[in-house]
Amino acid sequence: MKVNKLFEEMQYGSRKQKDAYTAIHELGVFEDLAHYNPALCRTLPIGIDVADSDLDIIMEANDLRAFEEEVQSHYSNERDFSIKRTTIRGKDSVKANFFYGGFEFELFGQAEPVDKQYAYIHMKIEYELLQRQPALEDKVKSLKKRGIKTEPAFCQLLNIKGDPYEALIAYGKKKGIIPLKDVGSDRAG
Repeated sequence: MKVNKLFEEMQYGSRKQKDAYTAIHELGVFEDLAHYNPALCRTLPIGIDVADSDLDIIMEANDLRAFEEEVQSHYSNERDFSIKRTTIRGKDSVKANFFYGGFEFELFGQAEPVDKQYAYIHMKIEYELLQRQPALEDKVKSLKKRGIKTEPAFCQLLNIKGDPYEALIAYGKKKGIIPLKDVGSDRAG
């Protein structure tokens, strides 16, 4: 699974994927923050989004202060802009949220390569599981519409026990979807 390929395919996908693709390009996130290696992750690129799904763009930000300042300089005028520092799984992180083009955006920065962050790894596992078991798509969406987050939905459907964010990764390793070296630290959601 190539994240950039999934993102590029969105321009030919569902109406919502096309609209998200357009909004991201209009906003210029990938261009403005290119040096942070941005990647759109989570549900929309793999087609398991629901009405209130946001656009999660994760980035490798080794200097969080500079990242925070740059995000503020580009997007602080967007509707409902907020930014905060937080610690997730022992790693300092910056998370900015705002609305643009009919979508809620979440920009996430952490001093971890994008392909080692949990959001990326979870999406990689979920994408592969959907390829292997296409019937999961409607079942996951149904659970999400009832308020269950993505990782817990997959775990419930696959009878995976434990913390869903860690257990899904363990399951991905067990099924050969991801090698051990693919796991770093990121947010749980």
